[in-house]
Amino acid sequence: MDQPKSRQQGHASPLATPPADGQTWRRLYFWAGISSVLFVALLVLALVLDFAAPPPVHGGAETLEHIARNKGIYLAEQLLWIVPNILPVLVFVALFVALAPLDKSLALLAAVVGGLSWALILAVPVTSRGSLVLVYLSDRYSAADDDAARLRYATAAEAIVAENNTPAVVGVLSALGILLISLVMLKGVLPRPLAWLGIATGGLGVVAEGLRHAVPEFYWSYGLLLWVWFVAVGLGLIRLAARTPRSSGAAAAARA
Repeated sequence: MDQPKSRQQGHASPLATPPADGQTWRRLYFWAGISSVLFVALLVLALVLDFAAPPPVHGGAETLEHIARNKGIYLAEQLLWIVPNILPVLVFVALFVALAPLDKSLALLAAVVGGLSWALILAVPVTSRGSLVLVYLSDRYSAADDDAARLRYATAAEAIVAENNTPAVVGVLSALGILLISLVMLKGVLPRPLAWLGIATGGLGVVAEGLRHAVPEFYWSYGLLLWVWFVAVGLGLIRLAARTPRSSGAAAAARA
């Protein structure tokens, strides 16, 4: 007599159980992967512009005069530091979708902490290497008719420069998000070495962001590791998209 066959469903691959509506997350994984790599490419371009015309890190008047001499480069650099921060939000959304079947609670917590922290950076008026507000102040400083007016604009610029040199909570939260999502990665879907890379990146990032100006070596090491992590995640998501069926019908045909 044949015995009924039982099958454990708890450890089934997320790729093997596409949604009932026939859609899969293939395109989300692909474009999130592209966004992750593009994010790093745009930041590298910003760094190139920074090396071409490095802005002062102290002094309001010096900063405004520097911007007046290099307005085009400075404006482009600030936009490149700010605008790409929307891309990690898409990356964390895709990681949540991919990893939720393994641990919904931790994956959601990581996506909220990590994704929202990058989104909040868009609302912060400084980039650690300057601010778009300084472009306006530079124009007013250059057009000022007397020393008293220039002093007012230089003082306002000094306050913004000081904010640039102050550690931000969103930096710590973004690193914590990477750490949490990498803990979920240890359970599968994406390569385990990528999970360990994320744990190292997130752990170092939490410390580096908190001690950013006390121990700057940590921060530069974290910045480099952060870029490596985003590129690795991007490639991992692109490969995941390639393994994901276009529809539930295709998945059923592949299993038949």
